[in-house]
Amino acid sequence: MTHILDRPAWNALASVHSAFAEGTPLAKRYAPSIVPFAAMRDDMTESIAAIMALPLAGETMALVEAGPIPALAGFDTIIDDTLVQMLAEKPFDKIEDPRIVKLGENDAADMLALATLTRPGPFTLRAQSLGTFWGIRMDGRLVAMGGQRMRQPGFAELSGLCVHPDMQGKGLGKLMLRFVAGEISAGGETVYLHAYKHNEGAVGLYRSLGFKIRSDMNFRVVKRAE
Repeated sequence: MTHILDRPAWNALASVHSAFAEGTPLAKRYAPSIVPFAAMRDDMTESIAAIMALPLAGETMALVEAGPIPALAGFDTIIDDTLVQMLAEKPFDKIEDPRIVKLGENDAADMLALATLTRPGPFTLRAQSLGTFWGIRMDGRLVAMGGQRMRQPGFAELSGLCVHPDMQGKGLGKLMLRFVAGEISAGGETVYLHAYKHNEGAVGLYRSLGFKIRSDMNFRVVKRAE
């Protein structure tokens, strides 16, 4: 039996995030200016053709699926890796910390700069369109953040978790994870996240904080030839 999170992007775009969807009944994507994720309804030939038609020349798509990702003719592969999808074993408690503030549009450039420096995953200036982000500033500089990305009925993805290299090892990453997870849990949704399978340090940290691996996930970023 398939799980709603086996095709997380499709099941987000076909439900909670339908307002952000571009495409057809066979293949959909988020607007590239928001996040590059795209997905097919299934692995039928018609769906593969539909997703291949979505991007313009030079545009990229990020695909994440529990099953195999089919080859797309006319696309260059930028990343081809394996993730683990991790679910919270139980709801997180809502916590408070005076250092943590809600981030807004005026913070977008600083958020993108921090994400570019630390590479938590695909991130854009409009990432906040999908969900709330929070962060910690010290001496005016954004040093830690985390927020929400894809959503499916009953589930919300914790994403964009990162800490400035100068401030790592001080517990800010754990704090931001617990805070964002607590906000998601308070809304009645189950928290999930993705991490590279080979990043044993991150996977071990998430386990220690209350997450378990639900499934390996294939992750591929492709670029349409120009």
